[in-house]
Amino acid sequence: MSVPLDRLYNFLHDVCNHHDLIIYRFFPHGSKKLKECTPTLRVSNFDRLTKYPVICHDQEPLCHNNWFDHLYQPTDSAVPFSSLRCINHIANIHDLIILVHSEKNSPELDKFIKNGVVDVYYWSHAVIARDWFRYAELDAELHNKQIKQDFLVYNRAWSGSREYRLKFTELVLANNINDQCRMGFNPIDSGVIYQQHKFKNCNFEIDRDDLEQHFFLNNSLPSASADYVTQDYQETAIEIVLETLFDDSRQHLTEKILRPIACGHPFILASTPGSLEYLRSHGFHTFDSVIDETYDTIQDPVQRLTAIVDLMCSISNNPQKTQIYQQLYAIAQMNQQIFFSDQFFTNVIDEFKQNMEIAVTQMSQSRRGTFFKKYCSQPLPSNEKEAIDQLIN
Repeated sequence: MSVPLDRLYNFLHDVCNHHDLIIYRFFPHGSKKLKECTPTLRVSNFDRLTKYPVICHDQEPLCHNNWFDHLYQPTDSAVPFSSLRCINHIANIHDLIILVHSEKNSPELDKFIKNGVVDVYYWSHAVIARDWFRYAELDAELHNKQIKQDFLVYNRAWSGSREYRLKFTELVLANNINDQCRMGFNPIDSGVIYQQHKFKNCNFEIDRDDLEQHFFLNNSLPSASADYVTQDYQETAIEIVLETLFDDSRQHLTEKILRPIACGHPFILASTPGSLEYLRSHGFHTFDSVIDETYDTIQDPVQRLTAIVDLMCSISNNPQKTQIYQQLYAIAQMNQQIFFSDQFFTNVIDEFKQNMEIAVTQMSQSRRGTFFKKYCSQPLPSNEKEAIDQLIN
């Protein structure tokens, strides 16, 4: 299916229309190549030089080394990040650049800030998920529960930051709860067979080489995350959400956790420590009154993953689990109402607008044209040059 993310960026531009912004995003969506970081709208050369440059990197986790070392290839190691932008195709009169992102508690973000970035945080996936899963609010079949398995687990990609999912899959088998999981597995990710995967965290290394024999093949496209399957939510009790980041300190929650919320479905969240608290800070209810959610406070990633699987086992083996599901479902229904409320959407957008307001103020105070003067050698019409001279502090 087509995922029209440019509509999101045009929307962000419009809600800040009292500012002179140029929003750059990576296109095709998902690219991280500098040459593919382009404006959402056609702009004149004068606007490119004078408006506030805004780079939206709000879908995936930030990775400073990938951007700085592999994309820019600077010839002068003393040249800071912002000037590297000017050397390329986003040269303008501002000494800083705005970076829109979607993560908190981020050492990666700190690296960008030290190199000439003004950051703007907002929960981008909340806005995206409201669009992608909008029909769940009207889907009456989601409430027609016919539970056949305890757990729903979407488990496809396991490379990079997702390698913990291989360990999770092995733990599910080791605890004999695979029959209670509607869960697939993909033995190949990014062209690598899982038996040949080189683990960044050796504590996630697995012993089994037969994982694919115990689960159905999940080779769905990444775009599948932009939809939901009603039957999956009808026939399972709890979704085990395997987020993008797990072995990390950052909080970066995606559409993965918002899908069960939109569908009014209970969940257990496999993510970085404090992620449940992050959800609560946005007004959602979690399930600590019914099940043990202390896993969210465990710092060690393997211990946290083990605690999640232990919780799955305790629920699955509980003779009172039908009553447990009823209690969880009541909380999940409240979360669905919150997710589709005007107040939730307004809060997310207001946070973006407030953070952008702060960033623009900081940008205007640093508009000295330092890198523009140094690197912009193109001749300008006299009227444009005069206008730029007046704009530079």
